[in-house]
Amino acid sequence: MKKEYISLGLMSGTSSDGIDASIIKSNGEISEKKKIFEILENQYFEYDNAFLNKILNLREKINNLNDLKKFRDEIKIVERELTIVHAKAISAMKKKINIDLIGFHGHTIYHNAKEKTSVQIGDPSLLSQLTKKSVVYNFRKNDLDNGGQGAPLAPVFHMAIGNQFNFKFSWIILNIGGISNFTYFDKEKKSFIASDIGPGNCLIDQWIKKYSKFKFDKDGLIARSGEIHKQILQDILERDLIKIKQKSFDIKDFDLGFARGLSLEDGAATITEYTVENICWRLINEININENKNIKLILSGGGRKNKFIFEKIKNKFKCDVFDIDEFNIDGDFIESQAFAFLSIRSVNGLPISFKWMTGCEKDSCLGGEIINFK
Repeated sequence: MKKEYISLGLMSGTSSDGIDASIIKSNGEISEKKKIFEILENQYFEYDNAFLNKILNLREKINNLNDLKKFRDEIKIVERELTIVHAKAISAMKKKINIDLIGFHGHTIYHNAKEKTSVQIGDPSLLSQLTKKSVVYNFRKNDLDNGGQGAPLAPVFHMAIGNQFNFKFSWIILNIGGISNFTYFDKEKKSFIASDIGPGNCLIDQWIKKYSKFKFDKDGLIARSGEIHKQILQDILERDLIKIKQKSFDIKDFDLGFARGLSLEDGAATITEYTVENICWRLINEININENKNIKLILSGGGRKNKFIFEKIKNKFKCDVFDIDEFNIDGDFIESQAFAFLSIRSVNGLPISFKWMTGCEKDSCLGGEIINFK
């Protein structure tokens, strides 16, 4: 029996709007039992506009390895501020619950699996000093070093969810965050498949931020009011579906160029349709989702709240489609809970990635690096 910990997981996702923070209690083991983990607290901390713009501006500048060197000084400045913002969030959470350790993902500014590089800014040593807690970080490096793509990493927690909530069916958890990813469990074969898919909210959010006063398309209302430009859509899908074989993506793998010149509404409609087509094409072609009506497709992440996306996905498939909240699971905090869970697995010497997840050469790869506070 592994040691039980109370861990605080932090996720600053590709939407860049703030920090999701979750505290869970677990020993990190995954088995078919009722109590694999206990969720103690979830909270969201929004970035102020000044800091949000710093992250977005920095992210825009980093397109290759040379840019990481070129903008080294700016990266260090933003990294320190991001760490302090995370420390303040932790302080607010610690007032409610005493924690044992922190799972610190940081904020991704560059990901390229072919280069074995995934850079998450955030200073774990400073965070440990500020919070007086042990910190688990750099979750993707070991997987990349062992031939994996470094993503997705949430599927290990998806496994835990499936077991804890006793799903007695084949299931897919489809996370629509900035980048979308999925985990598929085939109940008959007792096997898993997982992968990034492509754009989730990232292109839609970029479009809305660029051409309106809003940060995102609430309920998909802007896209719903527009017209899909079918020829533009067909051309971009023919180009980008080639990328579908990748296991992981960076938001810079996709761009808004194809929608240039469209109105706010038509651009939102065309980009949303492009996003949905990417997701559905992958699920249809990789796991034959429409050949098995008994599969239950469960949506999590911010994209599940976009009613236009939800409806389009539901209409594409023959299987039942659910919002993960319908299972009494808060779909806003799956990833922060995941990194709390992965940090516990890391300190207990349990693997956090597998060949079926990231394509790593070994059947399993151990977790993040650990700074022990003394």
